[in-house]
Order: sequence, then structure tokens, then C-alpha cells
Amino acid sequence: RLCELLDNAGRGWRKLAELAGAEKRFKCSAEELEMCSLKVLEPRGSPTQCLLQLLAERDCTLRYLLGCLERMGHEQACRVLSSAVQDVIRIMVQPESQVVAEGTQVSLTCCATGPPGLTYQWFCGRQEVPGATSPELVIDTATPAGQREWYICRVNCGATFTFSRWAHVQVEKNSIPISASGYCPTMTGLQILQQPRPCCLAEGDTLALECRAIGNPPPQYQWFRNQRPMEGAQAPQLQVKLVTTAERGSYSCHVFNLFHEVWSQEVDVEIGEGPRQTSLTPYLLCSHRCVPLCNNTSPVLAATDKVALLIGNMHYLHHKQLQAPIMDVHALGALLCQLDFKVVSLLDLSKAEMQMAVEEFLLLLDKGVYAGLLYYAGHGYENFGNSFMVPIDAPSAYTSEHCLCVQRVLQEMQQRRTGLNIFLLDMCRKRNFSDDIIPQVGALEVTANIVFGYATCADAEAYELSQGEVSNGIFVTFLKRWLLEDEKITVLLDKVAEDMATLEITRGRQALELHSNLSERRALTDPICPLGQDESSARNLQWAKAHVLPESRHLCFDCGVTVQLGFAAEFSNIMIIYTRVVAAPKDITKCEARLTDIPEELDVDLKCTNKESPEELGSPLVPMWSLGCPSCCLYSRICGLQKLQQELAFTVCLQYRYQGMDDFVEERQPVNVGRPLIAKLNLL
Repeated sequence: RLCELLDNAGRGWRKLAELAGAEKRFKCSAEELEMCSLKVLEPRGSPTQCLLQLLAERDCTLRYLLGCLERMGHEQACRVLSSAVQDVIRIMVQPESQVVAEGTQVSLTCCATGPPGLTYQWFCGRQEVPGATSPELVIDTATPAGQREWYICRVNCGATFTFSRWAHVQVEKNSIPISASGYCPTMTGLQILQQPRPCCLAEGDTLALECRAIGNPPPQYQWFRNQRPMEGAQAPQLQVKLVTTAERGSYSCHVFNLFHEVWSQEVDVEIGEGPRQTSLTPYLLCSHRCVPLCNNTSPVLAATDKVALLIGNMHYLHHKQLQAPIMDVHALGALLCQLDFKVVSLLDLSKAEMQMAVEEFLLLLDKGVYAGLLYYAGHGYENFGNSFMVPIDAPSAYTSEHCLCVQRVLQEMQQRRTGLNIFLLDMCRKRNFSDDIIPQVGALEVTANIVFGYATCADAEAYELSQGEVSNGIFVTFLKRWLLEDEKITVLLDKVAEDMATLEITRGRQALELHSNLSERRALTDPICPLGQDESSARNLQWAKAHVLPESRHLCFDCGVTVQLGFAAEFSNIMIIYTRVVAAPKDITKCEARLTDIPEELDVDLKCTNKESPEELGSPLVPMWSLGCPSCCLYSRICGLQKLQQELAFTVCLQYRYQGMDDFVEERQPVNVGRPLIAKLNLL
């Protein structure tokens, strides 16, 4: 039905692709859009169907798609998709496997949400259980002792249906008298069926341990590492993604219910320091295109990998605040992702943080890598032919000792034998008269692979261009028009320079300056041909660590309220946390969940926490990430994640009011989300 509505309409599939592409992982390339358009030449081809398939492969949700259609103003398509979103049946309570005494009764429960008119049907094995058409199934244990029966529930509404997971009921002989309630509280009703196993992993692997038990009442779980309980590990399966040596140790699981408890065996988990061959694709924020192995005799130039570090400094402690770096870094990062670059983007770094970020960046480089792109937007200066990037904590009268020397970074990059070194410096190049030190950088190697793109000429300033509430640097405003072109990088920058020269307001004040000794036709669009899987896996691990968001979770409070905690990323060191009440008892008329007790070392402006709309956070990037967030949330913007000295822990404070009461009641739950995004790399 959507295909019929969007294939031929003026507000059709191309507009949908444009709006969906606001989220970079859903942005379609020109080749993909052309593939969609050519579907009209097939007898039953549909451009919309092709586009929806591309979005589905990138894990686009129905709600995100619905938000795009609403922005298009396509009411009919919205109605069609709204009915599909509402018709999804979700099982909220799954039946649990149990061990019961012979002669007792046991109940299994399956509860689901969805459209009105849900019906239930229980099965024992493949056979329907007669009359079992309610969420609860009560079973008389007529099965012989020592045997087990398997049960499952089907929930449907019309032609739409889904199944619960399987639950087995095991009957044990019981020589102890049964209590009046039909349950024997002294029965040994808790049994571990599957013990966790020891394992040896490499950094970057996924740790997976499992402890399965059955009992009546159903068992609960709590995992321990080195005899200490693990936050959020209350499921039969324990999974830790992208492990490091910090996760090595002894693991065990405490299994318990209302009457019994038992411990699993303790197992050792060893984690080495070298990554094995592993795929990290699910955790990468930017897709990494698979390129067939290249023929070494081919004249086509290729990179073993493409890596970029983008730094934007805005909020200086002792100098003029800048507006453009946030937009420039984001725009450049999104375009480089389309070119299959691994991008680390950071805002507002001190000198120590900039040094550590560069060191981590160098770990991503290897022979043949198109290293960098290293882009810097912020205050800077140039003395005696050397360029210096100014960190946000530089004193009012700074010298080279307080800053990072670009030429020193280049020396370190050359030691990694990279295939192409690109520096895009979006900063002023005025002389710093407070600094009369001539740094001894040393001679650079003659490698014929260096490109410097300066946003302005020597002894000149670089300017920002204000467009309403949004500011861009002059350099990036023109650079982003050409960055995706299949041109030698120096030719591309020449075109940017020509475009910049057409801007009347900066004529005679700012002009791009290009320094290069590049001898080959190297382009940002060149394909990737890895030398070996081990090297590629190591780079993927290092890069993926800086891009892992905490998983969304649900917090259950004593009053019966359930709160969803979700996460989104603006940059590698800036994270959005949102809270949303997803379930509340009928006698609670008003409730909201707020974040409190956020670590002091983070750059958190209290005016940018617990806001009712994303726009109130004050970030110009809100439209880029807010479409994927649910409605009716409170939003908080957490900056400076590179400053975290330990795992990110905070408190969710739930305030609610009962019907007929004026006063609010408060409940609090501590939350630990580990080290998100760049905090995983321990820059400090």
C-alpha cells in the first residue's frame, strides 16, 4: 500500500529518502537511489519497495519511518503505517520453566500488548490445550514423575499472531506432605540445568556465559564477578560486548526464588591483550563497505583502510567562544562516513585530552592507511612555519608549550607508514607574539603523500558564517559541496578554493591555502583493500570502542511504574540520555523520571538536563538525532565523556502523584551504564 502511495506521488519515495537520510546510517548513496529509480523499468518493480528494503537492512524502525512520513505531510501514508505500528503484538510476560512436586498444580502466564481483541491459545507440544484461551494456564501435574512437558502460547488478533517462548514443566516425586495451598515450601524446587563454562577470549570479543535453572516459583538470577554483584546482570545469559582485560576474572551466578537459593560453579574468564579475527560490524556507527581483495598488479590506487580524527574546540576558558565547530565537525563526519572512513569526532578538548586523542588516532593507522584525515576547527596560530592547535584550557597568554604542534603529529603519522596524510586546519594563522620559542620539530621524511589544506592564508584569520541560529566555518561551508567528488584530493581542494573566492564578504580577508607534495592521484573516494584480517580487526576494535552506546533498558519501580532509559550520540564524547514512562498503574495521575547525581567531572550544564523537548537542549544538531527518539521523554545532554575516571553512574529519580492527592511521592534507582563511547579509551 505504501508503494502505491509513494511510487508516483509528488511527495514520493525520493522525498522519503531525503528525510530518512537525516540520520546518517539511513542515508542512501547516489548509486542506491539510482538503483531504486530503475525499478520502474521492471514489470512489477517499485522504487519505494527498493528504498524500504534498504532502510530495513539498516535496522530502520517503523516509528522512525512514520516520523519521516509525518514530516513529509503525507497524511494517507501516515494512516497506513500508523495502523501497522499499532498492530504489532508484543509479549510482555513470558512463561517460565518450572520444577513442581508430583500431585501439585502449576500455572504458566503469558501477557501481551497490541491492538484490541487479543486472543490466547496454549499448546502442549504440537497439540492445542482444550479450553486454554486465557493468559494464565493452570496445569494438573498428571505427567509421570521424572518426565517433562513443553508448553507454548500463541497470541493473535485476526491474521496477526506471535508465539511466546517455550516453557517446560518437570515433575519430581515428593514424599513430603503437601501444604493446604497445594505447594510444598520445603521441596527442593530449584535445579541448575546448565552451568557456565570457563573461556579464553581476546580483547574485542563478546563474553557470553549462560546459567539455566528451573524451579517453582520461577528462578531469578544475579551474576557475580570476583565475588561482587554485576550491575544489570539479572538474566540467565550474561553478555559483555567488546571486552577488555578489565573483564577478566572469576564469574558465578546466584540463582534463587522465594524459598530456595543455589550457586552455579565458579568459572575463570581469561582475556588476552591481542584481538583475534572478529567482526565488529554491529557496533560501528558508520557502515564499512566490503571491497573485494585487490589484484596487486592493478593500476587502481586503493587504501588498506580510511581513518579520520575530527576535533572541534568551541568553549574556551580564557578566549573568545566559537560557534561553528559543532556544525562543521558533524557535517564533515557525516560526509566522511559515506566515503567509508572510520571517524572519531570530539568536541572541546584540553591539551592532555588532545594529546591522548591523537595517540589513540595513531593506533588506527598502519601501512597503506589513508590516515587522516585530521581535521581541526578552533583557535590556532602559526609561528616560524609551524602550526599550533589551541586547546580549550590554554591560558590567556599561551605559547607552544600549551598547544599541539601539527608538524609533530605529522612526524608520528609518517612513522606509521600511512599512504596519505591530510591535514585540514580550520583555524587562524596569525603570528603569536607571546610565543618566541622556535620548536625543534626535526626534518620530515620525503614521502610524497602529504596534503595541507589551510582554511586561510599565513598571518590571516578564519571566519565563521552565521545563518540564523546556526553557524558554519567558511571553509567547511564550501568544502562539503565537493568532498564526495571522485577527484584527486588536491584537485578537490583547488575547487573549494575557487568557490571560496566567490564569497564577497571574505574577499581579501580569507582564502584557502594548499600545500602538497602528493605525487599520485590519491582521492578520498579510493576503494579499501585490507592487507590482512588481523590488522583490520585490530583497527576495527580500537575504533569501535569509541562508538559503543549503552543498550536501552527498562527500570521497574516499587510503585509499578516502568521507565525506559535510552541513549543517542551527537559526537564520540557527547551523549544524549532520555527517560520515558512506558507503564504506570491507573491510580497514578502524573509521573516523570529525572536524571540526578551525574558525575561532577563531566561537562554537564544543568540547564541542559531533564528537558521536555530535544530543542530545549540548545544543540543545533537536535534534528539529526531526535527523529529516532520516542515522544514524551525528558532529555539530558552529557558532554565531556573523555573526562570520565570510572564507569558512568547516576540516579533516576521518579516523582509521581496518586489520584486525589496533591503531594508528589519520590523513588530513586541507581544506574550504571559502564564507559560509553570515547570513555572506553581512558584518554585521561
